[in-house]
Amino acid sequence: MLEEIRNFVAVVQAGSFTRAAEELEASRSVISKRLSQLEDQLGVRLLNRTTRRLSLTEAGEQFYQACSSSLGSIESAVDEVRSLNREPRGRLYVNLPMSFGILHVAPLIPRFMAAFPLVQVELNFDDRKVDMIDPGFDVSIRVGELDDSSLAARWLGHFQHWVVASPAYLKANGSPVVPQDLTQHRIASFRLQNSALEWSFTDPHGNSEVVTLAGDIVANNSLAIKEIVLGGGGVARMPSFYVEREVETGSLTRLFPALATTAGSMYAVFPKREYMPAKTRAFIDFLVEALAPSFESH
Repeated sequence: MLEEIRNFVAVVQAGSFTRAAEELEASRSVISKRLSQLEDQLGVRLLNRTTRRLSLTEAGEQFYQACSSSLGSIESAVDEVRSLNREPRGRLYVNLPMSFGILHVAPLIPRFMAAFPLVQVELNFDDRKVDMIDPGFDVSIRVGELDDSSLAARWLGHFQHWVVASPAYLKANGSPVVPQDLTQHRIASFRLQNSALEWSFTDPHGNSEVVTLAGDIVANNSLAIKEIVLGGGGVARMPSFYVEREVETGSLTRLFPALATTAGSMYAVFPKREYMPAKTRAFIDFLVEALAPSFESH
């Protein structure tokens, strides 16, 4: 009945079928037919019609007063919802891996909010691959494999896994010469990573080997593993973006730099929608641009 009600309100405000038809871009006969349909559905007469003028019946006056204000609220609500797809605004729920989110995304949030002041950001740090639909996340950052075909994704960058240890640990325990030597070393591993204790290596000639290791130290947080390794706790395989700075400064040593190790990518994933909210699109575009300089060359 909404279209008929809108038609009725327009007729009352215009004072004639002809002017209402012009405002609604419809013919006079269509406007008249809609009004008759509304009266039939309500079972009352809303307007007294003469050849010269229109006047509201008592029921019509009461109905008009109720509908005109409600219709204005509905139109305002429609405009407000449509504006969400025109201008980024509203609360944005983002799920991120803990270490990657803290190191590489959290520092970018002030810039994003300065660019989009009508967006409020709520960050959830969790290394598990959470279901995006139930918690209502707008976007999730994932590092590694994508295995959920129900989601859409944007590529953010790639990385390699580096095998690292501290100089102090290597001095005390010796430096492994070939990957198989790692079986004689203390290994710190990430609990939530697939094949966390099966490390693959490929030489420049394309020859590959997989070394299966024992996890002497296991943690569910990459930053914790890095601190353990920095303190001389053992050897770890970590994404390059976590340990580049430490390798550059010498506080960590990269082992087997001539061998290629497992590579991976970062993605922004989000529910497949015909109409993506402007806030989500703006955030993903911002991440792609902001992270590209750091991860294009990995």
